[in-house]
Amino acid sequence: MAGPKTPPYYSPTYKKNGANFPPHSIRINVYTLAITFTVLCSIAYFIGRGSIYTFPASNVAATIPCIPLKITSTTDFSNNSSASSTQVDFTASHGDDEGEGVVDGVKVYPPCDIKYSEYTPCEDPHRSLKFKRDRLIYRERHCPDKSQLLKCRVPAPYGYKKPFKWPKSRDLAWYANVPHKELTVEKAVQNWIRKEGDKFRFPGGGTMFPNGADAYVDDIDKLINLKDGSIRTAIDTGCGVASWGAYLLSRDILAMSFAPRDTHEAQVQFALERGVPALIGVLASKRLPYPSRAFDMAHCSRCLIPWNQYNGVYLMEVDRVLRPGGYWILSGPPIRWRKYFKGWERTRDDLNDEQTRIEDVAKKLCWKKFVEKDDIAIWQKPYNHYQCKEQKKKSMCPAQDPDRAWYTELETCITPMPEVSTDEDVAGGQLENWPKRLHAIPPRISSGTVNGVTAESFEKDSQLWKKRVGYYKSVDHKLNQPGRYRNLLDMNAHLGGFAAAWVNDPVWVMNIVPAEAEVNTLGVIYERGLVGTYQSWCEAMSTYPRTYDLLHADSIFTMYNDRCEMEDILLEMDRILRPEGNVIIREDVDILVEVKKIADGLNWNSQIMDHEDGPMEREKLLFAVKSYWTTPKTQDSKNTTRPRF
Repeated sequence: MAGPKTPPYYSPTYKKNGANFPPHSIRINVYTLAITFTVLCSIAYFIGRGSIYTFPASNVAATIPCIPLKITSTTDFSNNSSASSTQVDFTASHGDDEGEGVVDGVKVYPPCDIKYSEYTPCEDPHRSLKFKRDRLIYRERHCPDKSQLLKCRVPAPYGYKKPFKWPKSRDLAWYANVPHKELTVEKAVQNWIRKEGDKFRFPGGGTMFPNGADAYVDDIDKLINLKDGSIRTAIDTGCGVASWGAYLLSRDILAMSFAPRDTHEAQVQFALERGVPALIGVLASKRLPYPSRAFDMAHCSRCLIPWNQYNGVYLMEVDRVLRPGGYWILSGPPIRWRKYFKGWERTRDDLNDEQTRIEDVAKKLCWKKFVEKDDIAIWQKPYNHYQCKEQKKKSMCPAQDPDRAWYTELETCITPMPEVSTDEDVAGGQLENWPKRLHAIPPRISSGTVNGVTAESFEKDSQLWKKRVGYYKSVDHKLNQPGRYRNLLDMNAHLGGFAAAWVNDPVWVMNIVPAEAEVNTLGVIYERGLVGTYQSWCEAMSTYPRTYDLLHADSIFTMYNDRCEMEDILLEMDRILRPEGNVIIREDVDILVEVKKIADGLNWNSQIMDHEDGPMEREKLLFAVKSYWTTPKTQDSKNTTRPRF
């Protein structure tokens, strides 16, 4: 069709071309009508609601229907010479006590009952009882079906406070945030945790480190080098309150801690409250949700995993996720059983048999016993299978994807490492020591095993995310405040560029590679010295409510279009986000408008902003803050859904 082209959408920062607009007199009439309509709409709204709100400016205002936003914000705009950016200062709102329904065209999501305060949908204890207890299968992920999904906002307990800033949070947590005293009683003699007034203190004790986790890590450091950067990623099985991982952080070692949701309430919740990476998880019948060759070090301190049973399948899984040349550390039964067998209330023969079986499985895996001293034994995985490939050929798994680990069954076989030319080569490629590892080209990319990703595109991606995170900080000044944020979650991490851009901040990032992603890049993320997990966002995450300070979602709703409901993903984001936590969502403007409607119904304080490259980009950003609200101090059966603000 002939005639001038019009922009794909209108934004207040778009520079108008006179040819695209009607004559001046007509424009005046249009503006007059628009102003009149807006005034009438506002008057009707304020009369109906009986209160006045401050609305944040939006750079895509013309694409958003006339829906009053249920938020309160303080907005400060300032020009930025780089890309006409604006800076917004969000003040988290203390929103209305809304019931379920539709208000002014926005669906309102009511608070859930207080009994859901610590709801973990895929590890729900009531649902778990329907599954087999054999091999702890009932403690694995068992998610609700679509008809069982909650359509409400999970409440924070009464008195909830913002967690202590890192590094103070390593040692302290508010009792009101995780109101469980069980561990202070059950683990009192082991010095895991103490209650001091309205706070918990974590002295760093543990079952096998009576002198504290810091001293225990020092003991390990005397046996293997924890200082030279060769060990960066670690996994702690049966982590307790994750004190081992907490004290490794001061040595620039990032540990992924996990424990099942069991009789010791809220172990993983305590870990995340402290600002330490952790997930709910268990070694049972499925692979751990990590790629092969992910961790430099694996650890079990009396984690109660039966390593010698089921034909050694659990050690075989550790072998899969352990990097060539990596270490497996075991302290506690059966190590040093000759000294402790009476205290452990087990026979000498029983403990001797257990250790012998573990040693046999380790030999089958071609591991070598590196050292055993006092209460600690360490094995080392070979750098390749060059020497033992033939002799262990019958034990090797058949052709498979070793990185596949989302609801993937465990197998009693050895995961083959990549082929090498000589017995001195490192299978899969040699990694740089930390911190060079972060920006070095990952071996998976340099070898060409990641479809569509080259060394050049990897470097461009790193620069892109450095620019984008810089833009985020220019828009929301709170992102520049050290200690305000600690636990970050990237819902679609790709190559880990978002996390890499935060490396100099006192934060850590849980990098998610969606199970539905076209290319599996989680192995690349681990080769960079970062941590993460697989996740389908059509399901809930294996974490407690209120465990992340900031959620970053790049093209998530595009990826899951027609796969699951947008509102269910946003409700899950609300569940795992802390009160007054931040959300940054990148999407096409049309999708963001729909996201914002749901965000308003969740009582988030939200605003749509221009792309870092300017207003002509269809992709926009939604910045949001979750409101602070808790359950009431007392709650009877007749009043179980009204929040306290």
